[in-house]
Amino acid sequence: MGKGDLAMNYLILVRHGQSRWNLENRFTGWVDVPLSEKGIREAMDCAEELEDFRIDVAFTSKLSRAQETLFLILAKQEKTGIFLHESEKRDRWSYHPSRADGSEIPIYSSDALNERFYGNLQGQNKQKAKETYGEEQVFIWRRSYDVQPPGGESLKDTYERTIPYFKESIIPQLEDGKNVIIAAHGNSLRSVIKYIENISDEEIPKLELATGKPLYYQFENGSFVKEEKE
Repeated sequence: MGKGDLAMNYLILVRHGQSRWNLENRFTGWVDVPLSEKGIREAMDCAEELEDFRIDVAFTSKLSRAQETLFLILAKQEKTGIFLHESEKRDRWSYHPSRADGSEIPIYSSDALNERFYGNLQGQNKQKAKETYGEEQVFIWRRSYDVQPPGGESLKDTYERTIPYFKESIIPQLEDGKNVIIAAHGNSLRSVIKYIENISDEEIPKLELATGKPLYYQFENGSFVKEEKE
């Protein structure tokens, strides 16, 4: 029996598969880089794992590597994923004659779920950045909670744009008894995990998320409980 058949519902978090710039060890941020060949395989493996899991609603960022990962996951689902594009009025939708029905999986995308914006570091090789700025400085930019790289966001900044969207748009879907998947990025997902697990500012930058590996959280009575893979 798939997890989607159980009485309680679930939040599934998936960091996108390896991107071409992950492969090249470059800071990516908001640069819209596609998946690598390995990243496609990772997403397909994730799709296999989630094939028997009933996904009701999907959320993703505006960046193609997260969307590609989600597309591959949803390709193994019985229902068809449908992007719902917001019009100028929040209660209206474009391109679809009605809101997604029971035979479809609504997909919502938002830049609130985008990767952390790395500013002047975007596109730079991480090793070369260490040679330019110093290894200690690059470590501080990457692994502190509230220090911004030049022209970019800290993890705290990412948290402050991701969590309001999570509370306003995603939690209500869970409260409605739906199984929700978020296909996003290392730092936007760190933000979600920090919030639902109440992880400290000091500890959250240390959290490592593997590409293409789903994390399961049971949602019941307004609380999240992480479920380890069987």
